[in-house]
Amino acid sequence: MVAAGNLVEVAALVGDSARATMLSALMNGQSLTAKELAYCANVSRSTASGHLSKLVAARLLTVTRHRRFAYYRIAGPLIATMLESIGVVAAMDEAPPHHQPRSAHDDALRFARSCYDHLAGKIGVAVTDALVAKGHIVLTDEGGEMTSSGGSFLSAFGVDLGPRTRRIFCQPCLDWSERRYHLKGLVGARILDRLVELGWLKHVSGSRALQVTSSGRAGLSEIFQIEISNGGCGNRLMRPATADSLRLDRGDLTGDSRVQD
Repeated sequence: MVAAGNLVEVAALVGDSARATMLSALMNGQSLTAKELAYCANVSRSTASGHLSKLVAARLLTVTRHRRFAYYRIAGPLIATMLESIGVVAAMDEAPPHHQPRSAHDDALRFARSCYDHLAGKIGVAVTDALVAKGHIVLTDEGGEMTSSGGSFLSAFGVDLGPRTRRIFCQPCLDWSERRYHLKGLVGARILDRLVELGWLKHVSGSRALQVTSSGRAGLSEIFQIEISNGGCGNRLMRPATADSLRLDRGDLTGDSRVQD
């Protein structure tokens, strides 16, 4: 009964509209202050502080104090996975409709977004599909594995996978908007880091959405065979890039040569 009671407590905390909005705002992996989260949830700062105290007490959030400010963030990948899974269930066809048209922000989130610390949305699924098609990773409902060719490919692309930690290394994550897998774990997080480092993706201020830059369109097309047009994307059937070809063109993947929007 203790487990059931804990489940009820967590469900009640996440089920509140203001708290759910705050948790969603933190799902891009960044830390925000109570004032910023109050603005996101459209509540007063004192009300936000009360909500945040409950979320910290339940270990859904952690808080770090720096000078006069307290910064809140998702407590870890396990909490982020729970929240993303709730999003999958909420987006199911069987779920009650919200009777609200999708906004431009909703479409931006569905196209490319950060899921805690890894890439999600249409672009996240397309990158994962490309890696699976090339034999660089293997995904099943039970887990994931990076192959030897995947290690060489990602290393040549500039993805730093060391040192190994206790966190999940390579695992599928069901995308709430696409209903298909994108990649989470250390591999997924480091791929997103590299795409942002190259300037192929840019964070949208105040949102989990990610913007694909002009250099990103070209790079995703060349390296992952992902074609982007009119808000959609798809994988081309053509000879994939290899680790050797990436080494030959490594100069094109440096910050000095990237094109800024």
